[in-house]
Amino acid sequence: MEISVISIRNSKGIILSDMIIERYQIKDSLELILENDYIILKPKKLPRVGWEKFFEKMSKNEDDTLLIPDVFEGEIKEEYISHK
Repeated sequence: MEISVISIRNSKGIILSDMIIERYQIKDSLELILENDYIILKPKKLPRVGWEKFFEKMSKNEDDTLLIPDVFEGEIKEEYISHK
C-alpha cells in the first residue's frame, strides 16, 4: 500500500484510512519502531486492558482463590498491623 507524506506545519505526516484505524483498533497513539531499513507503526496497547471483565468472570465462577498466600510466614511486621 502506498500512502502520501504531507506537510504539517514544520513537519511531515501521513494519513491513515478509517479502514486501517478500525482494523488495527488504533486509538490515540502509535508505537514507532525503527528496525533495520523499516519503519514499523504498531497500535499502542494499554497493559491489562480487559482484566477487569476477566476477574469479574473468575469471581462469578468462584475461580478466584489464592494459590499462594499473599503474606508469607514471618513477613508480618508491626507497622502493617492496624491499631484500633
